[in-house]
Amino acid sequence: MSRVGTATPLVAAGARASSLAARLPGTWPTLVALYLVSRAFSTLVLLAVYEWALLTDQTFITPGSGRSFLQFTASWDADRFRTIALHGYPTVLPRDATGDVTPNGWAFLPVFPALAHLLMVATGMDFAVAALLLSTVTGAVAAVLLYRLVEPRVGHAAALWATLFFCFGPLSFVFSVGYSEGLFLTLVFGGVLAVQRRRYELVALCGVVAAFTRPGALALSLALAIHLVVRWRTEAPLAGRSGRLGIVAGEGRLGRLGGGVLRGSLPVRQAVVVIAVGLVTAAAGLAWPVVVHVVTGVPDGYLQTEMAWWKDYVGDPPFVPLTPWFLLAGRWLGVGGIALVLVLVGAVVLGITRRGTLRLGHEVVGFGASFFLYVFAVFLPQQSLFRILLPLTPLLASPTITDRAWARRGLLVAGIALQPVAVVLLWVYTAP
Repeated sequence: MSRVGTATPLVAAGARASSLAARLPGTWPTLVALYLVSRAFSTLVLLAVYEWALLTDQTFITPGSGRSFLQFTASWDADRFRTIALHGYPTVLPRDATGDVTPNGWAFLPVFPALAHLLMVATGMDFAVAALLLSTVTGAVAAVLLYRLVEPRVGHAAALWATLFFCFGPLSFVFSVGYSEGLFLTLVFGGVLAVQRRRYELVALCGVVAAFTRPGALALSLALAIHLVVRWRTEAPLAGRSGRLGIVAGEGRLGRLGGGVLRGSLPVRQAVVVIAVGLVTAAAGLAWPVVVHVVTGVPDGYLQTEMAWWKDYVGDPPFVPLTPWFLLAGRWLGVGGIALVLVLVGAVVLGITRRGTLRLGHEVVGFGASFFLYVFAVFLPQQSLFRILLPLTPLLASPTITDRAWARRGLLVAGIALQPVAVVLLWVYTAP
């Protein structure tokens, strides 16, 4: 290991963070304090890039936005949210000269702009302030929920490191701009935590609201299905003779149980509740295209809207689930690109199934696998892919990463170092 005296400033910062992480408590004030430090850092990065953009006359503001720093934080998707908050959704889908649907507000779900609108009405604040406040506060809640989600499985140190990765990651600046990521992550982390604690009514609440916040809530339904299968296999009553072997709930091993009934047996009523909650969440996750159809009169209006963003990358192909990644890679890299996608998917599967990752529990791992499957099935990978994958952050609590000093320090230092790069590339030149 290099001595601090010979280390670069970033490596030295990583070493100090490692020592500090071992001593910090896991209380919510500590977690919020860490989060606020990270928000100060992200804001300074955004401010520095903003000043650089002004000095070099960069074109970085979406149409209709002002050139103040506050408006700079309300660019890109936030500008779409502003339009929805102030004017609602279009009743007629906009089309180009060839009749194709063009990018429009229906691609952005209503909960975040609706909450921003309520704040504006209640306080008189500008949209940019309301959106920034919502993003920052909900990001703090998500950080606390992330720690609570993984700590029971992998312990305090690993959970704290995962929280640090969340707060200081390259894309964490989205919690300091008017984006809905903080709210969505609060809902999905809260939903997975509720699954973990078997508070299924809260799962339904989080899942339904998440379904109208950002795409991806369907993954929570699949994670619930995995949860039900695991509970059924480990807790369902098993008739038999006294002393028959059964799987002990929560231990994942065989144990001798009297009477042939598994400890903590799964009641049929709870199984029905889990199924009902999964169906409700799935229905909510599929509801927005129906809403777009009803309002605009176009049956596939939502699909056409989403695919309007695909044209610059892959033209105008038909939508076929599980093909977008191959479509993009094949278009730009040929057979080698398709092979690269297969390697990436294999790497993800390998990472999720590692022993260290599985220690996070079937709720976290099941949601992570489900969310990646959702993204792989329907999303065309582009510059926003990194932001879309933020719900996978709990997997970074895997002991495979957090038990290795070089890995956890390297990941933290890389996140801090890459954040200014991400702001320049993914905020100034194109939407993240």
